Amino acid sequence: MTDNQETQKGFKELGLSSAILKPLDKLGYEVPSPIQQATIPPLLEGKDLIGQAQTGTGKTAAFALPLLANLDLKRDSPQVLVLAPTRELAIQVAEAFQRYASGMDGFRVAPIYGGQEISPQIKKLKRGLHVVVGTPGRVMDHMRRGTLKLNQLSCLVLDEADEMLQMGFIEDIEWIMEAVPKESQIALFSATLPAPIRKIARRYMKDPVEIAIEQAKATTSKIRQRYWMVSGLHKMSALTRILEVEIYDAILIFVRTRTMTTDLATKLESQGFSAQPLNGDMTQAKREATVAQFKKGKLDILVATDVAARGLDIDRIRHVINYDIPHNVEAYIHRIGRTGRAGRSGDAVLFVAPRERGLLRQIERTMDGQLEAMDLPTAENVYDVRVQRFKESMSQALTSDKLGHYRDIVESFRQEQNMAALDIAAALAQMLHVENPLDIARDEKKKKKPAKKKKGSSSRESSEPRDRGASIDRSEKRVKEYDKDFVAKPGKKKKKGQRGFRMDRYRIDVGEKDGVLPTDLVTIFSDAAGLDRKHVGTIDISKDVTFIELPEGMPNEVRRELQNIEIAGKKSNFALASPTFQSHHEKKRRR
Repeated sequence: MTDNQETQKGFKELGLSSAILKPLDKLGYEVPSPIQQATIPPLLEGKDLIGQAQTGTGKTAAFALPLLANLDLKRDSPQVLVLAPTRELAIQVAEAFQRYASGMDGFRVAPIYGGQEISPQIKKLKRGLHVVVGTPGRVMDHMRRGTLKLNQLSCLVLDEADEMLQMGFIEDIEWIMEAVPKESQIALFSATLPAPIRKIARRYMKDPVEIAIEQAKATTSKIRQRYWMVSGLHKMSALTRILEVEIYDAILIFVRTRTMTTDLATKLESQGFSAQPLNGDMTQAKREATVAQFKKGKLDILVATDVAARGLDIDRIRHVINYDIPHNVEAYIHRIGRTGRAGRSGDAVLFVAPRERGLLRQIERTMDGQLEAMDLPTAENVYDVRVQRFKESMSQALTSDKLGHYRDIVESFRQEQNMAALDIAAALAQMLHVENPLDIARDEKKKKKPAKKKKGSSSRESSEPRDRGASIDRSEKRVKEYDKDFVAKPGKKKKKGQRGFRMDRYRIDVGEKDGVLPTDLVTIFSDAAGLDRKHVGTIDISKDVTFIELPEGMPNEVRRELQNIEIAGKKSNFALASPTFQSHHEKKRRR
């Protein structure tokens, strides 16, 4: 018996037809995953089902394969509707259906989602589809227009139901489910099962089969997980060193805000890395083009938010870097699940600020083990890697059949200038490394003694090697120095020259209507400025504007960093509050 026959037999035992088994063999599916083994038989039988499993376990195939097997291709009206939280996931699920149905003549599927012109979607629906995959808002739009009718629907699938709940789609989902025929099969998949999701299950599902897959360990067992204890403005410097030293094919970097995706990608591009942002502010055409470039290897780094990265399933991703720590453990598991998929190995790095140790401990408890502490690559490491890559590029160039022409040019120059060939080669090498000079790291490597420490500075600061993030390192050092001068412990006498708790008052253009809370602002500003939370003073929130007190005399680099902050999905316009505006504001508040 051949390996291919063994592969088919594994799925055949679950009751799938030959029309579906052949594409699986071509796609390289070896054996059913646990979620597929548990889910395919009851769905084939038409039973309702609740599957508790996270991203990366093969759950798309778990529901797509049995539902394809039950389709009647002679009927043109939608028989399966899959609701997904994001456009990216809707596209991915539709593509998966198409791949699995490659042996089924006449099969038609299409994703429908917002941010795309509605007319082409209407045309596809009018021509007739067997499977529709859509986001709740656009599905409702088509239902109201009468372009999507569910009267002949055989099955409704809720994919990543907890994510749709978190994004505020729960009422939309219930509205759609009210229109689904009572006899329709319902399959619900979710990483967690919070109360509102269970309420939907009780109300609309008929004796559902419940399946729970222990996913956290299964999904991450082949992922090396490391963390680096970071401090505020040090992060960019650390990131560039890691990118220089780590061996990777493609990297997905997670940040918290849409603005940060653009800012960080721009900084990486300026330093020679092939990076692009992925966020909800981009047009759909741009987003799809960016993901396509990433898949094809024309782009090495994507900087994304959690929502924008939903549904990304790209084999090239070997590294996930959590530049901003996620707010909960579930988000962390989803993030690192972008690598190490389908049994492949992966690497995840987590940046943790000192004040975020609690989140790190939560993650470690869930993962049932400690993450590996990461040593930041040194200048010597960077130097060694750059030199090795340079030698490799020279070796490749020496095999070129075009060397003869350049050899003639160099020999002519050598005779004209009466110079040694080695000197000419060194000059050419220097010309090639203007932006990434090898001599910076070499000079650091040659130092025999550490730089003399300034009074009050840490050994880490004084020995910090100079690299492409050096300007950021220096601003971080200034933050610590002014911070030392600024802080006066309550109940203790101030030292000579200490400024105590003197503050400057700043204004930001967000307020109560934006749903911001004082605790949120303390976290945001302390993280961005590299301060301890005790350094954030009084916070005065009104309907449209907020005043916040921060230490007097902050370095310009820190203030510029704060000016780029996005809060509650909008630009904060962080600036010193003018006395005139403050006075007017406080009078208005008193009235």
